[in-house]
Amino acid sequence: MDFVNSICSSAFSALMGAIGWMGWFGALVFVSAVFGIIALLIFKQISFQGGIKSVKDKIKGAMIEIRLYQNDLRIVAKAVLRVLGRNFQYLGLNFGPILPLLVPFAFLAAQLITWFAFMPIPVWTDARGEWMPGKGHEVVIVLDDEAKGDIRDVRVVLPDTLQRMTPIVRNERKGLIAFEVVAVAEGDEVITITSPSGEVVTKRIVTGEEHMGPLEGVRGRGLKDLFENPAEGSLADTFVSRIAFVYPARSIQYMADGIFGIGLLFLIFSMLAGVAILKPLKIQI
Repeated sequence: MDFVNSICSSAFSALMGAIGWMGWFGALVFVSAVFGIIALLIFKQISFQGGIKSVKDKIKGAMIEIRLYQNDLRIVAKAVLRVLGRNFQYLGLNFGPILPLLVPFAFLAAQLITWFAFMPIPVWTDARGEWMPGKGHEVVIVLDDEAKGDIRDVRVVLPDTLQRMTPIVRNERKGLIAFEVVAVAEGDEVITITSPSGEVVTKRIVTGEEHMGPLEGVRGRGLKDLFENPAEGSLADTFVSRIAFVYPARSIQYMADGIFGIGLLFLIFSMLAGVAILKPLKIQI
């Protein structure tokens, strides 16, 4: 999984290096439109275009038959059954070729979410009031089972951009280390976690305002964590199994915030681009 994530992340970073001047919204529209067009071009090659057209024509014919013989229940009933059957056939002809496209779609969606769905942790200002527990950002570190016994000796070092709001809480039974932080300066830094033996694990954390780059609140080793957070790499073979905090969701005007809003915008613009090329390229769908 690390190998695939590394390739996807490198390719997407190179792409964003070329189109980053568009801003996050322009880049999202561009990537969505290009994916929609490429996906349809691939669909045209791997689908049974003649079969799709034939089924659509037969459905149209049955609908005309229903209209012409609407007073003959026997003919109408047979035509309705044919329409239903052809619809299932039509769905099968379309759905089958879509399945292979779900794999690149899933990896692209992970990149889009990583780059566009979140904002850096905002720098604390006097306008936000007095520092109090619960107002900061919780950082949770989960140790590997074999490292739980050494939890008291695990050292956590914060970058200058962060300040701890609460004491570090350590739960040896669960292998958990937790504390709250606030951002006191803008930056792109790392939290450093060091084992008693000197092994070092880091977690990138970005603070400040708008940031054009991947923002991942989790670094782990499970398949779900690796798929959803592709940029930093796995924690496999380390004394830490997971590091997590939450980045604020990006606010999107007239749309849901964060992951859902980015996903919806991606679907809208990829579909619009696809619809625009259907007739010119004579793609049956």
